[in-house]
Amino acid sequence: MEGSGLLHAIGEMMKSVLGPVNNVVWGPCMLVLLLGTGLYLTFGLRFLTFRKIPSGFRKLWQRRSRRDGIEGELSPFNALMTALAATIGTGNIAGVATAIFIGGPGALFWMWCTAMVGMATKFSEVLLAVRFREVTPAGNVVGGAMYFIKNGLGPKWMWMGTLFAVFGSVAGFGIGNTVQANSIADAMRSAFGVPVETTAVVLLILVGAVLLGGLRRIGAVAGRIVPFMAFFYVCSALLVMVLHYERIPEVLGLIFREAFSPTAAEGGFAGATVWMAIRYGVARGVFSNEAGLGSAPIAHATATVRNPVNQAMIGMLGTFIDTIIVCTMTGFAILVTGTWTSGLTGASLTTAAFESALPHVGGILVAVSLALFAFTTILGWCVYSERCVLYLLGDRALKPFRIIYTLVVPVGAVAQLDLVWLLADTFNALMAIPNLIALLLLSPVVFAAVREYRDMEKKQRSLSR
Repeated sequence: MEGSGLLHAIGEMMKSVLGPVNNVVWGPCMLVLLLGTGLYLTFGLRFLTFRKIPSGFRKLWQRRSRRDGIEGELSPFNALMTALAATIGTGNIAGVATAIFIGGPGALFWMWCTAMVGMATKFSEVLLAVRFREVTPAGNVVGGAMYFIKNGLGPKWMWMGTLFAVFGSVAGFGIGNTVQANSIADAMRSAFGVPVETTAVVLLILVGAVLLGGLRRIGAVAGRIVPFMAFFYVCSALLVMVLHYERIPEVLGLIFREAFSPTAAEGGFAGATVWMAIRYGVARGVFSNEAGLGSAPIAHATATVRNPVNQAMIGMLGTFIDTIIVCTMTGFAILVTGTWTSGLTGASLTTAAFESALPHVGGILVAVSLALFAFTTILGWCVYSERCVLYLLGDRALKPFRIIYTLVVPVGAVAQLDLVWLLADTFNALMAIPNLIALLLLSPVVFAAVREYRDMEKKQRSLSR
């Protein structure tokens, strides 16, 4: 008992220290840096990311299995699905609900704004990740912020790449592993009465079967599960919206109006300010789509592409799909049903919205979606963290890391994770700092690559005439 008391005291002390740090790293300065970088890149790219969304989807469909170059381990399609596996997670269900609960309906508007400028950030991250990737002695294709810092900025900046890799390897065990396993166990217990111990064992078997098969198996599984789970959830949310279709125009007006003039307290809603709408819309948007954090480019760097711009156009779709499509579905389901004033928050609020429209079924749909989202996040974040560990320790660390990562999953399913969540959330934000600094310093490389790509397109069009 004395030992457990001591551990509890240490945990509380660590939370008291990490809490203020977390508030700083996810505070106004970080949000300004994230949005500012996105805006700078959006203007520097001359709004290319807005104009090239249809082109990105065409390239994605054309490159489902095609090898466009020599280097690479995953098809461009599977690289995006692996990134989306990690990106579409509990934040799309619980995070959006929390943003609306605290910031009001206007938070959804600021989430959209974050996604639109975040597309330029994601485009630039992916371009640099492919441009400066490496092939290890064992033949692993690796890239991401740590590599474009080392190869793009030079040896004097390598310390910053090392910091990113340390932050990424630690964050993966929390935000990408234990927290997700815990969410799955909770969802299965609440919806179906499955004991958490049973969920822990099943997760150990399923995760191990995928991860120990290597990157190509992870990409293949993500390529099948991610499109299905996104389609399943979006269709479920659309059904809720169809049942309340008459409220959709009203909700649209509510979102835009309250983005600049939030409502006072209403029902179980405590009221919000413009700052709260902006802060939680931006923070939850970034947390959901990960634009600027530097995680997704690690997966995209493995794509079998020759020209980095092609994969960058595909990569930016991750932000669009995650926030503009999936998060919007959650937000509209909550708002059209009117449950945003119920006093509930997080996954409970989203569940209440679906359940009010689809009694006895809505809660099950949310639970299944949350479980699928969290399971694929475990797989996607393994790729991110293992590449960070590989950067730090080399090829020999790859298999031991996957084994350890797999064994931690069942621990997360049965443990209390308040401290782990706080630690992982803090390290997740710390990943963004070196990534964003490198993006700003290497932005001339991004702009030059896009100009070369445009010139190449013009020559190809002139030759085809």
